[in-house]
Amino acid sequence: MLALFYILIFVAVGVSIWQITRILNFRGSIANDKDNAAQGKNAIYFMVILYATMIYTLIAMNVIMLPEAASLEGEHDDNLFNITFWIIGIVQFIMQFLIFYFTFKYKGEKDKKAKFYADSHKLELIWTVTPALVLVVLIGYGLWQWNNVMDISAEEEPLVIEVYSQQFRWDARYAGADNTLGLGNVNFIKGINTMGVDMDDKNSQDDIQVTELYLPKGRKIHFKFRSQDVLHSAYMPHFRAQMNCVPGMVTEFGFTPKYTTEEMRQNPEVIAKTRGINKIRKEKGEDPYEFDYLLLCNKICGASHYNMQMKITVVEEDEFNEWIGKQATLAEVIKQ
Repeated sequence: MLALFYILIFVAVGVSIWQITRILNFRGSIANDKDNAAQGKNAIYFMVILYATMIYTLIAMNVIMLPEAASLEGEHDDNLFNITFWIIGIVQFIMQFLIFYFTFKYKGEKDKKAKFYADSHKLELIWTVTPALVLVVLIGYGLWQWNNVMDISAEEEPLVIEVYSQQFRWDARYAGADNTLGLGNVNFIKGINTMGVDMDDKNSQDDIQVTELYLPKGRKIHFKFRSQDVLHSAYMPHFRAQMNCVPGMVTEFGFTPKYTTEEMRQNPEVIAKTRGINKIRKEKGEDPYEFDYLLLCNKICGASHYNMQMKITVVEEDEFNEWIGKQATLAEVIKQ
């Protein structure tokens, strides 16, 4: 599929160069009816090719699109995306047709004069107010969703986790039994204290540092992010969540997982997409893919940026409690 896009790009560049060369060779020539008729037909041909390419892409490339959102908050992100996509898609299909069809229908002809149409306040009002109202609705929905993700209430009893980024790895720290993270600063980085946790802070004693995230299904997760070196971006695509990790400051967001890893693996949509992705990977000679939630870096942070990821496993609440109970606290690890 990628090769087809390269071919199309090559053809488009070649046609553009050819057309530019023709224009430069006109040297003041005036197009006649035959030229105008040919260009009108070319517009229709191009429209057909454009529509066929778009429809094929929407159908064939769907396999690499993300499956259903795996968080409650992500449902609204998907709704906002789908609403925007359908509005833009419908308008784009209509406008493309009008542009190319009118290019053909109203092509220049020797004995035909163009009709002068001054203006219409009614039309101008329609095409100004309509997009404005649509944007107000979309932006309002987007702001509501932003607050939904960013406004994390203590009444929800969220699980507090810090995600720490550095070139080119992730570490995570659970807030422990008190559900309060101890202070952290790069100045405290020493030996096994790779996240720079202030061990003199009483809240740090029960914190738990891990290299793989375990999350309980159905419980709000309050993520806090720090960066040791450069700008990173914590991206959890299946949960529709992303936040920059900025050196010298703490950023945050929250979401509630709604499917365990095993439930997602049994999801018919995920199974279908996994098969489609594995077909592509097989053609490239790559190993089979098995679905896992991932934390990725979505900022180009250096040479090994592409390899900066952490596995996320979502389990039931009981299984999570059993897992977290077996983890050693920072105080225990440092004493060893």
